[in-house]
Amino acid sequence: MEPNNSWGYSRSNVPSSLISCRLSKSSSDGVDLLTGSRGNNLYTLFLQDMMASSPICLLYKASKTKSWLWHHRLSHMNFGSINHLARQGLVRGLPKLKFKKDHLCSACAMGKSTKKTHKPKSKDTNQEKLYRLHMDLCGPMRVESVNGKKYILVIVDDYSRFTWVKFLRSKDETLDFIIKFLKMIQVRLKVPVRRIRTDNGTEFVNQTLHDYYEEVGISHETSVACSPHQNGVVERRNRTLIEAARTMLIYAQVPLFLWAEAVATASFTQNRSIIRLRHRKTPYELLHSKLPDLSFFQVFGALLYPTNDSENLGKLQPKADIGIFIGYAPTKKAF
Repeated sequence: MEPNNSWGYSRSNVPSSLISCRLSKSSSDGVDLLTGSRGNNLYTLFLQDMMASSPICLLYKASKTKSWLWHHRLSHMNFGSINHLARQGLVRGLPKLKFKKDHLCSACAMGKSTKKTHKPKSKDTNQEKLYRLHMDLCGPMRVESVNGKKYILVIVDDYSRFTWVKFLRSKDETLDFIIKFLKMIQVRLKVPVRRIRTDNGTEFVNQTLHDYYEEVGISHETSVACSPHQNGVVERRNRTLIEAARTMLIYAQVPLFLWAEAVATASFTQNRSIIRLRHRKTPYELLHSKLPDLSFFQVFGALLYPTNDSENLGKLQPKADIGIFIGYAPTKKAF
């Protein structure tokens, strides 16, 4: 057996009765294909041992017809899995052949099509608060809130991930609130909004907002249809808020019509507690440049006894009422 450019063999320099032979591909990694021992000028190969380590090279190649027949019989299983079943002997009735895919299966292409993963940005290119705002409308909810609201407008700052939530009775209220919010937040933080990213819902894509954005110099970015991951910042925030609100309602055992209060409370606490990993700070600190205070936080649904300071309170009447905690006042230090 002589070595050539593609194949090689080696044998140990020991007595002939103990000589072994190894047939391998001549490459840097040296993949062994056949091994055996020599005795009486004959090399003995143990095929069962080789089948366990590298069996596929010893299998006959199945015909194209048979390869695709078994692909269809096995519910369009991929050929790698079919070959694994054949060479490992994990089933009966499947020929021990090497099944090869020689063309694309159109049914697999149509039935197993998946979207490519949307990889997150490796580097944070946005280093300015309010530079880009993400918006999304969640709803309608099956249960109206105490105030008759059915929708949640969620707005997320791309830089800090600070979140604002607004509860609406209908989608028609979205337009007016967005304009009022943009005016308010730019005055309050003294920073201009440069870009807004939304989906293609009519509550975000309409002539009134288009004219307003052109007037104030805001660029409106929209995601591609059926591609919610392109607006993934606010989509993920929606999920986080709803999951937290659902958990709080279950734990507090309060009526479902308090869902708006639960969402508002979740947004309030998460703005002051979730860490923005790229900056190692909370959204509140990134937006307001100061540490948030958590000393006054309460448990949602907890029993409270607010003082009754009514002027008509009798001397023997209770001086406190019984209530439950359902959230924080948005514009004042109060519950």
